[in-house]
Amino acid sequence: MTNVQNKVAVVTGAGSGIGRALAYELARRGAKLALSDVDATGLAETVKQVRVIGARVHEASLDVSDRAAVLRYADEVAAEFGVVNIVINNAGIAFTGDVEKMTFEQIERVMNVDFWGVVNGTKAFLPHLISSGDGHIVNISSLFGLLAVPGQSAYNAAKFAVRGFTESLRQEMLTNKYPVQVTCVHPGGIKTAITRNAGAVDGLDAAAIAEMFDAKLAKTTPESAARTILRGVSRNRARTLIGADAKFLDLVVRVLGSGYQKLVVAGTSRAMPTAANPPAAAAAAAAESLTEMKSSA
Repeated sequence: MTNVQNKVAVVTGAGSGIGRALAYELARRGAKLALSDVDATGLAETVKQVRVIGARVHEASLDVSDRAAVLRYADEVAAEFGVVNIVINNAGIAFTGDVEKMTFEQIERVMNVDFWGVVNGTKAFLPHLISSGDGHIVNISSLFGLLAVPGQSAYNAAKFAVRGFTESLRQEMLTNKYPVQVTCVHPGGIKTAITRNAGAVDGLDAAAIAEMFDAKLAKTTPESAARTILRGVSRNRARTLIGADAKFLDLVVRVLGSGYQKLVVAGTSRAMPTAANPPAAAAAAAAESLTEMKSSA
């Protein structure tokens, strides 16, 4: 799909961040939009701006972890536009905490949104994409779908699962000769609100960690990420990496295999929050460790 003009594009999590930037970029390129988010205020602002650009928009409040709601939503979008060409499963949440300290419910929440939300969106829209004769599905994984780090086990699990699910889906579309392309996206540090909205186990200062992440690690803008994603769509890439950090650490994992874990442990052990090393300082140390790893490559 080299041209999105007059194509119908679905974007979840469109109320902010990459989702909002994708909506803007798709609107500028002449796409028709189906936008959703659980954040009604953020979604309304996105819809307002894309309508100023001139896009036709269907908007909906949607929790992607609610399977029945996603199935209804897919039918509503197909009924309104008559066709669906692009689906970008972008909605996601983050949560910080060791396995030992997280509750089952906290882990399930991350999995329900970040993994099952992708599965729900894929399954609900796939028949419509196939029938379009010109479909493309984009599932947003993460840099943490390429390597694991301490304190992000639930997020890692969800994003690794998205990667495996999406790569298998791409192979199935090719094997069955269906007219649907599939791309898995792995963003690195992006300047979005996901860390500011993230939860954390008791004893961790989520706000301080988010502040340091934004200052030290979030180097890529959502606008740049959106353009990179759509370039990946136009070139039918199986995998799209966003940001120098994602590209560098993907290379580290490819070269070292499972040995990358020793580097992660060495680089982050001084960054783990303790009584003597409060979360804000720990987050800064983690950022500095990553910077050191990149500069030594």
